[in-house]
Amino acid sequence: MREELLALIEKNSRIDLGELAVLLGAGEAEVVSELSALEQEGIICGYHTMIDWEKTSREKVSALIEVRVTPQRGQGFDSIAERIYQYPEVQSVYLMSGGYDLMIILEGKTLREVSSFVSEKLSALESVISTATHFILKKYKDHGTVLSRKKEDERQMITP
Repeated sequence: MREELLALIEKNSRIDLGELAVLLGAGEAEVVSELSALEQEGIICGYHTMIDWEKTSREKVSALIEVRVTPQRGQGFDSIAERIYQYPEVQSVYLMSGGYDLMIILEGKTLREVSSFVSEKLSALESVISTATHFILKKYKDHGTVLSRKKEDERQMITP
C-alpha cells in the first residue's frame, strides 16, 4: 500500500482522503495513519503547489548553476552542499556525476540579482572552484506537469 499511496499523492497531493481510500482499497483511518507514519519517517518531505509564474504579474528569474567544488576531507560534498542550500534564493541542490559536482537551482527577481548571488555569495565560498550559470528562459514541463500546451487551431475548415 505504501508505494501505491506515495505514487498517488506524488501526482496529486490534494487528492481527497476518501478517494485515496477507495483507490487503495483501505479505510480512511488507515490512509491517514499511513500518511502520518510516512511524514514522521521523513519519506514524505513536504507538499508543494505547481505554479506557472509566467501567467502571473510576478517577475521571477530561475537559473541552473553548475558548480565544481573541492570536497572536504571526511565530509565529502555534504558540508558545502548544506552551506549552499541554507541561502533562501536556493531552491534545489543536487550532487551530480560528470563534469561538475553540484547543480543548484535558484530564483531571483532579476538576472542581475541572480548574477550577484553567484558572484558575491556562491563563488566566494572557499570550496568553490568554478561556476557556470544557465538562465531558464521558458519552462515547458516541470515535475511531470506540462505547463505550456500547444494552442489548437480553432478556425473552421472551408471546403468547396
